[in-house]
Amino acid sequence: MKTVISAVIGFLFLASGIAWAEEQKKPAEDTYEYDNIVANLSGVGAPFVSGDYIVFTAENNARNIGIAFDFENFKKIHYFNLQKRTNYEGEVTSTWFFYIVKKPKKTRQVSYRLIIDGLWTPDPNNERTVFDEKEGITLSQVIIPTEDPAITEVLPNGLTHFVCFAKPGQNVRIGGTFTNWDSWIYSMREVIPGRYEIDIPLQTGLYYYAYYIGMTQFIDETNPDRGYSTDGKVVSCITVK
Repeated sequence: MKTVISAVIGFLFLASGIAWAEEQKKPAEDTYEYDNIVANLSGVGAPFVSGDYIVFTAENNARNIGIAFDFENFKKIHYFNLQKRTNYEGEVTSTWFFYIVKKPKKTRQVSYRLIIDGLWTPDPNNERTVFDEKEGITLSQVIIPTEDPAITEVLPNGLTHFVCFAKPGQNVRIGGTFTNWDSWIYSMREVIPGRYEIDIPLQTGLYYYAYYIGMTQFIDETNPDRGYSTDGKVVSCITVK
């Protein structure tokens, strides 16, 4: 029985190595921007965002390295490419692995794990991590700088992103039909002076809500959709599909 198991494991590693070699032959996207990023890579470091892409690097101390993302539900493994730096005489002076992925749309952060020689692990070059309580695992995370206007919207990862603009230093809360109009359950975080945000998991449906500072209730100015609360006040509304 042990012999059979060993043979199966060996086959899986061989298949993984073949897939890795095939992946190396084809870049993520054959564009000028992608090629320019590759040409300017200087070594191993923390992942970073460059234009429309996120760049990951890894030390060349493993047979193969893969990466899986939360926006694909970790169902697909993408294999890193090998980068070589040479001197004027054409001699290889350093090598490292890299992988470049296009930024998913309407996503503020990307969580991921590496697969190094068949073992799942957080990225050793990334200090930012998040614990997935559902799966009981630690994930690495990359924050994507926002260039679009900050607005309330439904994100593709199952969360609804709420945004509020108010005077800096306030305790801004949110309440609505998803809290039975209890405004003390969720407090928003001031991400930059005067801008408050929170991500809330909401099921499919139509929701009415409002923001609160102290006992003052007000609508979401970043969301044009309006409705009425049970006491007849004008409130904001959003549909999660």
